[in-house]
Amino acid sequence: MLWLLIHDDLPLLGGGSVAREVQRLYFRWYGVLTQGTFPAHDTLWQYPPGAGPVLLSPALLPTFTYFEAFVALTLAADVLVLLALTRAGRRPGRSLRGAGYWTAGLPLLLHVPLARYDLQVTAFAVISLLTLSRSPRACGAFAALGALVKVWPALVLLGTPKGPATRSAWTSATATATAALALLAAVFSNPFAFLRQQGGRGVQIESFGGTALSLATRAGWDGRVRYQYGAMEFVGPYVTSVAALSLALTAGAFGLLLLWRVRARHWTEATPFDAAMSAVLLFTVTSRVISPQYLVWLLGLAAVCLTSRHTSQRPVAWLLIAAAAVSGLDYPVLYAEVIHCTWTGVTVMVVRNGLLAAAAILSFVRLWRSTRPTAVPLPVPASARSLPERELSAS
Repeated sequence: MLWLLIHDDLPLLGGGSVAREVQRLYFRWYGVLTQGTFPAHDTLWQYPPGAGPVLLSPALLPTFTYFEAFVALTLAADVLVLLALTRAGRRPGRSLRGAGYWTAGLPLLLHVPLARYDLQVTAFAVISLLTLSRSPRACGAFAALGALVKVWPALVLLGTPKGPATRSAWTSATATATAALALLAAVFSNPFAFLRQQGGRGVQIESFGGTALSLATRAGWDGRVRYQYGAMEFVGPYVTSVAALSLALTAGAFGLLLLWRVRARHWTEATPFDAAMSAVLLFTVTSRVISPQYLVWLLGLAAVCLTSRHTSQRPVAWLLIAAAAVSGLDYPVLYAEVIHCTWTGVTVMVVRNGLLAAAAILSFVRLWRSTRPTAVPLPVPASARSLPERELSAS
């Protein structure tokens, strides 16, 4: 992955586009953040205030350039995730498959994970889940810190066991988020500017809605692709309707997850892991944006599931491995084809998103079934047996 990042300027590796986000965009935000303010008037800034400290963290390595320090800290987050998965896998009744899965799966995304800060966010989510059995309070705190960087880690608390564990985790998450937000608001100005930019997002070309619109272009639809809000998005007729449908599907996914939570009866040590996997998958596939680095989140959660021998998500993990491999083709290798909606680009996106859709459906179905108690037939009273049965029992 490091070798690919060093040779990022090769055409098949994106022609420099992967590293450019850190070298130019993140570094520009770093300059603004050092002045004690968030990039309030930058339409590309769409992240919660916790992203600020992450983007400032390369200052901890002053002998490196910003880019070198960022990559070094991203690698440190990678090592932290691996160590957490290995430690969890060595516990009695657990498995090291999660650590192996993470090590083998991440390079399928080529060098993209090293030039985005999704690895740091994933580390918060992984540690949150793996600390739940020992300390629900720590679980809630790590989930809250991750959610302040990118919102999705809050979903890992969905599967906490009902009762004291849930109350403790959510109370800790609320207290941690409140304290951290208060601190960030005291240190930086405009901490909530991201909400205005996030609301203006359209339909990104790699999302499910984007794939539908890509197919529509092949059928004569007159929309086009434009760079806006930090992504390549569709503009044209019906785009607003597709975006609204995505939001409606997200609301529907949230309703399904709440229904599962209410109806679930049987919990194992793997249930919190499986629930987190299913929740993040459902919210990913219904999102208006599915960037390649989102697969980092899913691979991390799948790795956590595989640390438990009781997980219901093993087939889902394999589907995500396939989706990650195709995502490496989507970006950066064939991204020009995806942008121009050629048949090659459309095919890549149909396959990648088809794998994600299959994974999301399978994940939720298996989660639902794993938490519903198996019906046990009631014993039949001896008086109700037929005469031959009683005679057979006596003999």
